[in-house]
Amino acid sequence: MQRDLEPPVGIHPLLAERFSPYRFDPSAAVDDHSLGLLLEAARWAPSAGNSQPWGFFASRPGEPTHEQVVRHLAPSSARWATDAGLLVVTLARRHVGETQLLYSEFADYDLGQAIAHMTVQAQAMGLAAHQFRAFDLEGLTKELRPNPGWAIISMIALGKAAGEPPESRDRRSIADLLSAPWSLSE
Repeated sequence: MQRDLEPPVGIHPLLAERFSPYRFDPSAAVDDHSLGLLLEAARWAPSAGNSQPWGFFASRPGEPTHEQVVRHLAPSSARWATDAGLLVVTLARRHVGETQLLYSEFADYDLGQAIAHMTVQAQAMGLAAHQFRAFDLEGLTKELRPNPGWAIISMIALGKAAGEPPESRDRRSIADLLSAPWSLSE
């Protein structure tokens, strides 16, 4: 890992300034218009064969659905995620109905694309996004009962970050990105 104090020149500011906060401003609500824009950004993400195998369950503090989500957070994520103005449960459509027939073998990848679009849109709107998997997957699945073929994958906490971004971030080097996955010998 290398510690980057500043991203390289030429990286778009929306990407360079993005960080995953561990504190959200609990007084900053995510209104309906903002929620709509975040979902629109995800809706326009590319997907294999235009399959769009993603779905979302959105909940905000004060809404009855929020407690359905919050009660399944792991203690490590509950410390900060409960203050976010919006919690989004992400789902991928992996199978056709109750069969084992793949709906899309790229469902998880495509969901990642949709989440990335949502994350960049959030940044453009002055919101922060923190993607995470620290929750009781089995309990949340029983609680929300997704339709057959759909699987809960992760969550995203979105809202106004409380505090400043870190001065530097640990990032793997470009050389490592290109070499780490390969075991080519000369």
